[in-house]
Amino acid sequence: MTRKSPARRLVPGPERDRVAAELKARYEAGASIRALAQEADRSYGGVHRLLADAGVTFRSRGGATRGGSAS
Repeated sequence: MTRKSPARRLVPGPERDRVAAELKARYEAGASIRALAQEADRSYGGVHRLLADAGVTFRSRGGATRGGSAS
C-alpha cells in the first residue's frame, strides 16, 4: 500500500506570487527543479508550474555533462 500525502494547494494571490518568486530566484541561481521540489515538499510538476507562471526561462534538459573523452 502506498502512502500518499494529501494534496496541498497554494493560496492564490500574494502568497503564491511570493513562493514563485523565491523558487525562481533559487532556480536561476542554479538549483534544479527536483531539488527545489524536494526542499519545498512539493511535486516536480507543482514547482515547474510555479516557475513557468513566474516567467522562468528553463534550462535545457540533461544536467551536468562529464569532462572530455579519454581518447
